[in-house]
Amino acid sequence: MASRHRRHIAFRRLHESLVDLIALMNLPQRDEALMAEAGIDLDRALFKLIVGIRRFGPIGVVELAERAGRDHTTVSRQVAKLAELGLIERRPNPADRRVKEAVITSAGRRITDALEAARERLVDSAFAEWSDRDLVQFEQLMRRCVDDMLAMSAADKEEGGQ
Repeated sequence: MASRHRRHIAFRRLHESLVDLIALMNLPQRDEALMAEAGIDLDRALFKLIVGIRRFGPIGVVELAERAGRDHTTVSRQVAKLAELGLIERRPNPADRRVKEAVITSAGRRITDALEAARERLVDSAFAEWSDRDLVQFEQLMRRCVDDMLAMSAADKEEGGQ
């Protein structure tokens, strides 16, 4: 086990790396390049939401807004626009019929599939020098990190009564 000092440094570097990655992923130019590579013409704000709906759906507007770090009234209008475009549909939540969930449609799935293929083409060069073993290990460690953080977040919500 690493010393307390080494763990402190590792945590700080990990945090810095995550902040750098999030900042990089949030650059408007990256979204535009991805959409151009995918051949998609969609407002950037809608693009991020359709990806979230595909990943987390069916999902309510409030949860989607929380995950996107946006105001739920804004997200509600944007989800309505996605529905108008036929990329998602709204349906009542089976557990609480007052809540409408966003669900991706086949047209929306075609868009997110094109985005996923474009993302893979664009990111492939960043990992071109990585061995398969390194890439798989990175993916496994990243997944473990996210899963552990999600579990910690869920435990915090339970303790807080939310």
